[in-house]
Amino acid sequence: MTEEKEEEELKPWEQHSRVISIPRFDYNSPSSLLQRSHSGFLLTCTIKREKSATKEAISILHKYVGHNIIENSQRLESSNTAGDSKRRKVCTDDTGGKCADGAEINSIEEDSAGGGLQKNECHSSVKTATNAETDFDMSLVKLTRNGLLLLTFPREHSPNTINIVSNIFQSLGSGSLKSPVWCHRIFPIQATCVLKEKELQATVSKLVLQFVNDEQNKLSRPVKFAVGYNRRGFEEKQNKIPNDTKDSDVLALLDRNKCFTIVAAAVKEVVSDSAVDLKSPELSVLVELLPISGLPSELLVVGVSALPQKLVTTKPRLSIRALVSGTNAKNG
Repeated sequence: MTEEKEEEELKPWEQHSRVISIPRFDYNSPSSLLQRSHSGFLLTCTIKREKSATKEAISILHKYVGHNIIENSQRLESSNTAGDSKRRKVCTDDTGGKCADGAEINSIEEDSAGGGLQKNECHSSVKTATNAETDFDMSLVKLTRNGLLLLTFPREHSPNTINIVSNIFQSLGSGSLKSPVWCHRIFPIQATCVLKEKELQATVSKLVLQFVNDEQNKLSRPVKFAVGYNRRGFEEKQNKIPNDTKDSDVLALLDRNKCFTIVAAAVKEVVSDSAVDLKSPELSVLVELLPISGLPSELLVVGVSALPQKLVTTKPRLSIRALVSGTNAKNG
């Protein structure tokens, strides 16, 4: 069979996989996640199709992450230059052509050393990304569980993950984005923390405060909220915790009811006029245990988000909405 004929018989996603290359695992991520909070995305996918799902996820996120950065940059530029008619010209791109006049956009790219912000480089908002490894600045984190993908932003100032996922759902609903084949759900992680009571409480309080102060969220009184806790790989983790730490805060927080109590208390501390509503919550706080490879067995990291009603489903249990309907998404 000739190469040309083989190319024609490839499925669309297989042809696409020849263009998009999978980034290598970032083995610095475990230690970085212990040092500070990260935002990113946890995706569920078809088991044994993680590579195909990674390429598919990068293809989708590349478009929407870049769009979100541009929107935020333009909004910030507009705010900072109100009343000022002078607009700085965006520098020329690598093709040598001049970009149109407009707001300056700081593009986040990996440098040759593997992750610094390239100084004195900016790109037009119309530039098309052609190399996933250099333009897609997210870390692929190795996990200990199949059927999951974790992509995190390596820097503290990152795009709004909630807006990105909202835009993806909007595009899927309008038909401008084709339904993914391998990715089932995409959980936008606003923050991560070590699974300890004080850290979890502080993280939840911060995210809930941001949620209630966001004018886009129209809330009734009392505010209806719900808490979800997904302990992926819980049994394996519990067995690997050393005996001398069995009575520690770590093991206590692996208990679902204990975690619910702490998160609910943090919500009520920020919003005293609030009540639990499992059927139709306006605010859903989701906590995801992240099965990260390379972490000491006694240290656990969770991803946390405060989500609006449009991004969650309450049946059969509280979780992020599926990207596509059908049996493929039911186990996400």
